[in-house]
Amino acid sequence: QVQLVESGGGLVQPGGSLRLSCTASGSIFDFYALGAGWYRQAPGKQREFVASITTAGSTNYADSVKGRFTISRDSAKNTMDLQMNSLKPEDTAVYYCNRGPPWLLMTPDRLRGSWGQGTQVTVSS
Repeated sequence: QVQLVESGGGLVQPGGSLRLSCTASGSIFDFYALGAGWYRQAPGKQREFVASITTAGSTNYADSVKGRFTISRDSAKNTMDLQMNSLKPEDTAVYYCNRGPPWLLMTPDRLRGSWGQGTQVTVSS
């Protein structure tokens, strides 16, 4: 089982930026996981899809983050990043990364990969 570790969270003012990074004990992308994504869970809410990327480079974003967040991957470094700009208080959540087939990436409850500890993002003045 590939273990994923998220980092880069913190406290930022509205309008600010953060860059999250996802690393793995094995390859993030492999025969099973042809894609990977970022997810978030705010207090009292269900975990939701934020962004995803496939080995082919295809990206997908939740409507709430389009134009503000950018997902990327570095195969050589085995990392996946999420650049978050123009952050809003409603972006406050614990952010997680996970991996799986592209057709499951938008439905985090259906991903078989284990969830890490996540990284806390707090947007507040």
